[in-house]
Amino acid sequence: MALYAALFAIGLVVYGLFAWDRIGRQSGAPHFVYQADAWLRGELAIRPRCGPCGPDLACDPEPPACTREAPLPNDDWAFVEAVVLRDGTEARGRRLSTRRTFRTLDGRELPIGEVTSSRGFTAYVSFPPLPALIMLPGALVVGRGAGDVVPTLLVAALILPLALLVLRRLAEAGLSTRTAREDLWLVGMLAFGTVLFFSSVQGKVWYTAHVVGVALALVYAWASIEARHPVIAGLALGAAALTRTSMAFMFPLFVFEAWRVAAREGSDPAGDETERGERAEHADGAARAAVRRRLVRPLLRFAAPIAAFAVLGMLYNQARFGSPLEFGHSYLALGNHQPVYQQTQIEQWGLAHYHYLSRNLAVALTGLPDLMARAPWIQISGHGLALWLTTPALLLLLWPRQRGPLHRALLLTAALVALPSLLYMNSGWFQFGYRFSLDYVVFLVMLLAIGGRPLTRTVKGLIIAGIVINAFGAATFDREPQFYRGAINVVVPN
Repeated sequence: MALYAALFAIGLVVYGLFAWDRIGRQSGAPHFVYQADAWLRGELAIRPRCGPCGPDLACDPEPPACTREAPLPNDDWAFVEAVVLRDGTEARGRRLSTRRTFRTLDGRELPIGEVTSSRGFTAYVSFPPLPALIMLPGALVVGRGAGDVVPTLLVAALILPLALLVLRRLAEAGLSTRTAREDLWLVGMLAFGTVLFFSSVQGKVWYTAHVVGVALALVYAWASIEARHPVIAGLALGAAALTRTSMAFMFPLFVFEAWRVAAREGSDPAGDETERGERAEHADGAARAAVRRRLVRPLLRFAAPIAAFAVLGMLYNQARFGSPLEFGHSYLALGNHQPVYQQTQIEQWGLAHYHYLSRNLAVALTGLPDLMARAPWIQISGHGLALWLTTPALLLLLWPRQRGPLHRALLLTAALVALPSLLYMNSGWFQFGYRFSLDYVVFLVMLLAIGGRPLTRTVKGLIIAGIVINAFGAATFDREPQFYRGAINVVVPN
């Protein structure tokens, strides 16, 4: 227990040091704080702030001294416009710039000429809502001016002991041969040698979601090993899906483990020779039927909380956007409800399409820094650095020494979780490294743990190199724009 407490303290101190100038204030993209404050008011929408009266006054009802509405901070809000049509009816939806139409919430596209006037815009947080829960205490005390950096740091620090719990659980189950000391090296790699490092010290809606997602993936992985805790696994997966949508595809790990354990229990050789002979006669059909029967209970217990989270999420989406599957990204806009720069490609290709695959693969696998002959000597594209460059030890995954029972399950889980991001309309811009990899980095670390490659001096050197590289990102990202090509004063990823 002392070791786990020490890991939490180390994470809190290191992350806190690298977030030094952000602690005690709100980040530039506090969407989850605004959502928490809205929930405490019994609302789903985010009311605009009022003009010269101050940044934290709600505009509904508008105090007499307030003369104008200030835009919401930063971008990636979901804005629904209410308009009046020629026939006098009102419709809600958004204007499409590429087709000169107005798309209503129920999917109809009306010629823009049918719109006679606008009744204004309603703002919503466009991201899955669960991370707003960690902002509730601050919002309860301070309101929408509460900080989002410290809650993010606290969750990030929890990742270190959670990671060790998962890795030691693998060893206890006989799935990993790593020693506790080797597992600590892997914990250090995850915490400080991946893009989790720079993400943990930002606050901001995008990075908070990644940090919460990694913590939930670790809880899910721990509960899924040997299908030991199906309800906890289901709760963690359901919560992760309402944090990062692509993490709904983490389900193969638990399903494969439940199948493996059920099959192992069915192959118990206990009994006398006659009994074993009788079992051999019915091996094919009877064994498969027995495995299926043993699978029913854990799978139902796993699926029940996932279904509950899914229903809650769909009801939440229905209440805001009139569709159970729309969480808000179809209505992306800047804080002043102007369209985001990706609006044209969203209208042409949608939010997810194979059209985006080549670009996203290039960002994930080939992003390199520009080396310069003068200061600042190095510059990183706004798309960020390749995954293997920020975490070079992951190259060992290409040559595992052994492929244990979890190998295929972890590979499939990581691949399924990665696919939605690879097909997504955005590469992760603006970023230090490929931040979407955080949706599945836990499973990559687990693959390293079971892969059997010894942690030689060379491997430890790769881990240390990753820590140095990511420390640079944590120290400079959104602080030192000279190191980032395309950087502006306020960094605004999607």
